[in-house]
Amino acid sequence: MSDDSLEYILQMNCEERYDYFLSKVGEEKEVWILVNEEKQFLKIYAEDERFEYLPVWPSPEFAIDYAKESKDLSPKSISLPELFKKWIPGLKKDGLEIGVFPGLDADVWVTAPSELQNDLQDELSAF
Repeated sequence: MSDDSLEYILQMNCEERYDYFLSKVGEEKEVWILVNEEKQFLKIYAEDERFEYLPVWPSPEFAIDYAKESKDLSPKSISLPELFKKWIPGLKKDGLEIGVFPGLDADVWVTAPSELQNDLQDELSAF
């Protein structure tokens, strides 16, 4: 992906990035998270709202761009079957939300794991 394309997509508002995320993940059948050297995934604490969420991206380029200031984070792929079978139930059990495709602005589309699963399954049914 060119730097111009990356920058253009990152400048979308959070709702447009959410729609882009659903479309891209529907095509690629995977999401991307960031993990540290101990393979622990990145969680973000939203202080204003007092909850934690797992940020996810539609491709490794966006995750890498988000983590460019951090030396110990790297992108990790999660297939949709693994996301639906393992991650969604685990996130629900742990009380974590999902922050879909954080971008350049401070806004992120935060959703319940089951809602993201429903939206992704709706997207997949269009293929």
